[in-house]
Amino acid sequence: MLLQISEPDSQATHPAPARKRAAGIDLGTTHSLVASMPQGVATVLPDEKGRVLLPSVVRYDEAGEVAVGYGALPWLARDAANTIASAKRLMGRGLTDLGDMRQFPYQWAETSATEAAGMVRLKTRAGIKNPVEISAEILKALRLRAEAQLGGALEGVVVTVPAYFDDAQRQATKEAARLAGLNVLRLLNEPTAAAIAYGLDQGAEGVYVVYDLGGGTFDVSILRLSRGVFEVLATHGDSALGGDDFDHRVFCWILETANLPPLAAEDVRLLSTVARSAKETLSQHETAPVAAMLSTGIRVELTLTAEVFTEITQHLVQKTLTPVKRALRDAKLSIDDIKGVVLVGGATRMPQIRLAVAGFFKQPPLLNLNPDEVVALGAAIQANALVGNRALDSGEDWLLLDVTPLSLGLETMGGLVEKIVPRNASIPLTRAQDFTTFKDGQTALAIHVVQGEREKVSDCRSLARFELRGIPPMVAGAARIRITFQIDADGLLSVSAREQTTGVEASIVVKPSYGLSENKITRMLEESLEHARDDMQARALAESQVEADQLMELTQHALAADGDLLNDAERTAIDAALAELGQRRQGQALNALRLALAKANKATAEFAGRRMDRSVQKALTGKRVDSVVKE
Repeated sequence: MLLQISEPDSQATHPAPARKRAAGIDLGTTHSLVASMPQGVATVLPDEKGRVLLPSVVRYDEAGEVAVGYGALPWLARDAANTIASAKRLMGRGLTDLGDMRQFPYQWAETSATEAAGMVRLKTRAGIKNPVEISAEILKALRLRAEAQLGGALEGVVVTVPAYFDDAQRQATKEAARLAGLNVLRLLNEPTAAAIAYGLDQGAEGVYVVYDLGGGTFDVSILRLSRGVFEVLATHGDSALGGDDFDHRVFCWILETANLPPLAAEDVRLLSTVARSAKETLSQHETAPVAAMLSTGIRVELTLTAEVFTEITQHLVQKTLTPVKRALRDAKLSIDDIKGVVLVGGATRMPQIRLAVAGFFKQPPLLNLNPDEVVALGAAIQANALVGNRALDSGEDWLLLDVTPLSLGLETMGGLVEKIVPRNASIPLTRAQDFTTFKDGQTALAIHVVQGEREKVSDCRSLARFELRGIPPMVAGAARIRITFQIDADGLLSVSAREQTTGVEASIVVKPSYGLSENKITRMLEESLEHARDDMQARALAESQVEADQLMELTQHALAADGDLLNDAERTAIDAALAELGQRRQGQALNALRLALAKANKATAEFAGRRMDRSVQKALTGKRVDSVVKE
């Protein structure tokens, strides 16, 4: 084994602390990405073929295997019921939340008594699946990619979510990450992640708007960037509006223009894929062909022009500007106060979006960052800080102040909402308010936690219910009950109630109605252990690849410095061992790589010993024996 020995007269230095492995994950509707900071600079991590985007598509095949990403993509039209795309749009949703069901070519399963109420469930050949399980497959693929690239297990990740994701959707995202074997350090709002990447990369200051139109969600956030402080002033959006809706509008145009009859599931997916392709083509061209052969033998041949596409999607473009106006109003700002507009999300490549944004803000949007990658890069920067690497990197002294996107409150008499936490309050936070009883002798209080901006409970989203019991019987209005809301950095909520005179209390961690039961999570975690061997194999390969890289680098450096210690035959043997190691390093065969490592270590062992002897000799040259002993 090679040993590195410092020069005898050089000043001793302490080794730099090792970087912890952390990553940022953008779990997207259409594509997902993972990024990290292995060398102190945020970088999107590619797969083995150099591709940074992972299609957010999962297929369950006939053999019981799961294909994720590019391996699942070709089956979208051919096996629509078992190939799930855009699962992010289903996260934390019930069937009644999904709107036009024609855009989903799936077989929906009934909700069972053992599942949390309202959770959407899909029938596949692998059994009943829900969006949490499907998203976990995507996150697992990204985890394995990151571990292979970084050379070991991740200590933690930051996963991004749309700013307007409610508590149910955030909890579902966190459960999916847990199933994928990830330690979630924080859920981070996507626009905030984009601002972190933009602000640190560009050194920007001032008030900026982040306009984030992804495949399935739309968010707008207004941030003030000043001397390393990222303060979110306001956020708004629509968790059911995105590029998929533009695809669906083209899909409907095809149905109407071609006068097509009701379609089979595979034809729905085929035309949806054709519609998406046409939309993407129109980002660069004035016309796009629309051609498909349906399973019924009907041939569809149309041409979609940019003018028609703009016309049929104009209402969707305008729909994005309504939350923009509300966010400006919440932040008490005008258009003139905005220094720049950052575009995030692949859907912002559509020309009509860029024209609408430029027209509304009276300035062209900033286009110098890749809209697909910027969210993952910002998440990586935040993850790097949370695992403690920030001190290793210069120029990373910054503070993040995020906000909660929706108001939170309690049901009071008459079915009204008493808001405890207003929209756009900075998080993490703790807010408390005192309440009292309304009947003489009342000994219990039912507490109903809701989320939304409306005044009536029926118009808001129910989050949780619990009871406070043991209140001393008093006349109505005499009891003093303090109810406290706590929101952590992920935007997740816990609520507690305490009667002030006796100290009796009750609390609940809000688990939304569409979350998974603990039994369900436990069962799925147990099932994930069946694939532990594959995970261990991938990790072992990655670790061996890192070891090979280190050995090759150290040996080359040693040869450059002390190659004269070797004769020609010895040098040839070492060069051959390194060449074989480099070849095995590029492959996926773990045993072959380990054998090459052992061979290279053996070939360099004698060389390492000679270098050590030379170093010792240099250290002793010109010194008396007794002085060396004293030292």
